Amino acid sequence: MERAAALEKLSDLCWANADALLASLQFCASHGIGSFRINSHILPLKTHSECGYSMDDLPEGDEIVRRFKACGEFAQTHDLRTCFHPDQFVVLNSPRADVVERSVQELEYQAEVAEWVGADVVNIHGGGAYGDKNDALLRFARNLDQLSERVRSRLTLENDDTTYTPTDLLPLCRAEGIPLVYDVHHHRCNSDDLSVEEATSEAIATWNREPMFHISSPLGGWKGKKLRPHHDFINVQDFPRCWRDLTLTVEVEAKAKEVAVLKLKRQLTERWFVYILRCADGSFYTGITNDLNRRIEQHNAGTASRYTRSRLPVVMVYREEQFYQSAALQRELAIKALSRTAKETLAQSRA
Repeated sequence: MERAAALEKLSDLCWANADALLASLQFCASHGIGSFRINSHILPLKTHSECGYSMDDLPEGDEIVRRFKACGEFAQTHDLRTCFHPDQFVVLNSPRADVVERSVQELEYQAEVAEWVGADVVNIHGGGAYGDKNDALLRFARNLDQLSERVRSRLTLENDDTTYTPTDLLPLCRAEGIPLVYDVHHHRCNSDDLSVEEATSEAIATWNREPMFHISSPLGGWKGKKLRPHHDFINVQDFPRCWRDLTLTVEVEAKAKEVAVLKLKRQLTERWFVYILRCADGSFYTGITNDLNRRIEQHNAGTASRYTRSRLPVVMVYREEQFYQSAALQRELAIKALSRTAKETLAQSRA
């Protein structure tokens, strides 16, 4: 009787989670967010040693599966990519057979749901080093034989912030056909001989579909003491410039979640300019803007600056683009500190 009541409760939770997933995907579709990470516990206690269950055990289990498949149909229709990121206790290279067995069970469960919803990534970390990284990675490779094709076709590997760098994992990824989810924040915390640009290129080469990468910013900033914990938002300057023109799925790992994603998307589409104006009296004025034409119009209308208001008309003689507002501000200060001759040289360089 207790088991029957427990299964009824689990059925209700799974049903509600399927509905919540659809609502989340609908939110992403309506806000231009192209990827969604599905919670690893979306089927609660699925692989628990005592409370675990199959969908056939649940009242209305077939209908729950149909609801998840409807989520997959919605995601496909709206070009949404879904993925899973199992918890840290999933360790394929553990020297303990029982840990590996539980890890395999967890991966099989998440790959089953991934199949329902059309998710193409089940992403894990390399695991522990256990005193010998090479031996631990060889053990990882051997244990891949315990996985079904359903898992293997979705399995990806991610560099972490303490143990395995991209350089450590890339040989395994190449040998076993496992895509590398390149986490640039982890790489900055746990660096190797590869630059961000090199690691990006090497990681992309491991994928047979659109690559998925991770980004986050440190809680205390790069000059702070807490580099590994994630900030609520992404500092746009942490977004690698070499990613801007690539076709990638970039997962934002930030505590503000969708708010952080939408803020970063907005910042990445902004264009900032540093400009120099020649005023009617021959003097120069330097400023920044994210709408160059409008700003010049404001200057000539006398509404942009007290300095230019009395020196109209003005003519733009130089401009340069910067990716970020902070970089534009720094460049503005640098130009303002230049001599008149140096400013003339800049103006002539863009004539």
